[in-house]
Amino acid sequence: MLHIKSLDEGLDIFKALGSEVRIEIIKILLENHGMNMNELASKLNITNGALTSHIKKLEDCGLITVSSESRGHGNQKKCSVHLDKILIDMDSQEDFKNVYQTDLKVGHFSDYKVYPTCGLASNTAIIGEVDDTRYFAHPDRYNADILWFTRGYVEYVIPNFIPFEQKIDQITISLELCSEAPGVNDVWPSDISFILNDKKVAMWTSPGDFGNVGGIFTPDWWYPNWNQYGLLKILVINKKGTFIDGLQVSDVSIKDFNLDYRSTMKLKLEVEDDAKHVGGLTIFGKTFGNYNQDISVRINYSPIIVPEAAKQEASKTTLGYEADEV
Repeated sequence: MLHIKSLDEGLDIFKALGSEVRIEIIKILLENHGMNMNELASKLNITNGALTSHIKKLEDCGLITVSSESRGHGNQKKCSVHLDKILIDMDSQEDFKNVYQTDLKVGHFSDYKVYPTCGLASNTAIIGEVDDTRYFAHPDRYNADILWFTRGYVEYVIPNFIPFEQKIDQITISLELCSEAPGVNDVWPSDISFILNDKKVAMWTSPGDFGNVGGIFTPDWWYPNWNQYGLLKILVINKKGTFIDGLQVSDVSIKDFNLDYRSTMKLKLEVEDDAKHVGGLTIFGKTFGNYNQDISVRINYSPIIVPEAAKQEASKTTLGYEADEV
């Protein structure tokens, strides 16, 4: 999924979609789960040269991917739709004036309890040994850009550096996730829970552990029969409730936490023992998968408003104290 945070940011994609031919290309690719260039040109009844121009526009903005496949006497270029969803924020800029933004590295978890199959890796090597849970406590884990486990959890402390005397109105977290199967399996569901400060806010069922093609950012040394990429999920907790990819998934709201500039926030990602689908969890950082990002956090905040009655009470207390002193 692609998250477009403003209309200006999505301009290239809007231009790419502003063509009936390119819309038809996407529809055909979705219906046929991909197609090579010759077949696609024939289906559209256009020349290969005309098709190449359209394909380049769609590929440049990340809507499709083009890969080589061996067929007959040579290589053919196969086109596939890359994005499963596009989420567009159309809120006014006014809503984003008071925003604190930070990123969490995949390996910067503060607590964990995991079970094999499991492991961690940096962008250059496996950290320790796979399926040995002890390495989740190894100092090198801070360099991890991917981690995986069959069940259990990892928990992250979300840095809170919003200004003094401010309260938290919304938390937005985006991250790339998938299941964890032995090897890879595109049909391997897993119920992944999102827990904030020990309160479960949402659950998302990952459809599988993807490895049919290499991840765009996954390093070349990575094993081809291991997790290659995930799906970008966007979790939002605000005054209306909790949302994943723009759809409300629970009534738990930001008001349930009473968060402000003094608050500690802990995000736990867990595959529970009693989940319907215990299919593991893989978390991708910026050098793995299809999205060049770590765990991205955005916090919207506003001034703490003290009720007038409380102000008057505080004033009386202060005046009484000063009178006693005199």
